Amino acid sequence: MFVIGDKIVYPMHGAGVIEEIEDKQILGEIRRYYILRVPCGDMKIMIPVESCDDIGVRSIISVEEIEDVLRVLGAETTEMSNNWNRRYRENMEKLKTGSVYNVAEVVRNLMRSDKERKLSTGEKKMLTNAKQILISEIVLVENIDHESAEEIVNSAV
Repeated sequence: MFVIGDKIVYPMHGAGVIEEIEDKQILGEIRRYYILRVPCGDMKIMIPVESCDDIGVRSIISVEEIEDVLRVLGAETTEMSNNWNRRYRENMEKLKTGSVYNVAEVVRNLMRSDKERKLSTGEKKMLTNAKQILISEIVLVENIDHESAEEIVNSAV
């Protein structure tokens, strides 16, 4: 169980800091929730405590692991399907894992694809979302602002 002040990652939403842990009654059920503040977009998210393992909530990575993330961003582009629908589904599955390395791989591949040929609207949205997820974690790990974290990502790719 996490405590107030812990920095965690909520897959598909990004990293944030637990500001509160509260009991709320929703649809007649009282459940305990983490109230997560995500730095990018200054958003608050309620995460049911009992569902954390199922949805893949995890602690943020360490400063040392940032080097591994940068290596993934700079590595060769992964072979992707020519069928945009299949490519989209494969990338979505990677994002759902919550792994920072999978997110970095999606960001790298989509950024490079966007330079070669323009991405579809769906893939552009996915790139924006994946980049925000990655940047939010870098912001908290490195204790830097959003722009600096984005520059780190852009430079590494």
